Amino acid sequence: MSAPLSPRPTVHGSVALTEATLGAWTEVGEHSVLENVVLGDYSYTGPFGIFQNCVIGKFANIAASVRIGPTMHPLDRPTLHHFTYRRRLYELADRDDEAFFAWRRSQVTHVGNDTWIGHGATLMPGLIVGDGAVIGSGAVVTKDVAPYTIVAGVPARVLRPRFDAETVRRLVALQWWDWPHETLKERLDDFSGDVQAFLDKWAPS
Repeated sequence: MSAPLSPRPTVHGSVALTEATLGAWTEVGEHSVLENVVLGDYSYTGPFGIFQNCVIGKFANIAASVRIGPTMHPLDRPTLHHFTYRRRLYELADRDDEAFFAWRRSQVTHVGNDTWIGHGATLMPGLIVGDGAVIGSGAVVTKDVAPYTIVAGVPARVLRPRFDAETVRRLVALQWWDWPHETLKERLDDFSGDVQAFLDKWAPS
């Protein structure tokens, strides 16, 4: 059995963090790389993930070998190779192409609260994945994903919504993911039951 988590982030071995902000009760799997990342409270990643230039909400469930925000090569230049912006690496100039790196950092991927991203999925830069969405294993997501929608495939396509539109509206409006830890503890049993009963109790229409 794994050791209990705590308000202090749990970062397993061989993890590389650069400009990473980790929320309470978070967990980062072994051999993962986080660069310019915000990981919201209670979210976790499996091992071997690579996350760049992304904001991940609370209660995100991220499986192993997921890639979010893979950095792009310049498609409009005569060459795709990175010698044009990693200039110092090849002793071609005294400065790198900082404008290109700034553009990369601006392509932020936003992942909503209470999301599930399956093993080996890739989310391209600049996307918005809505609250409650599910990304199938191995999917390559190239477009925004609506809240509480299940997508899968290469490229990812919509399989179905998780709930009807009114249920989705009420869940998004409730924003239970912002409840304090003690409230989650008090209402824990309600999370294991029917979604309509949960909403009728805590988000009456």
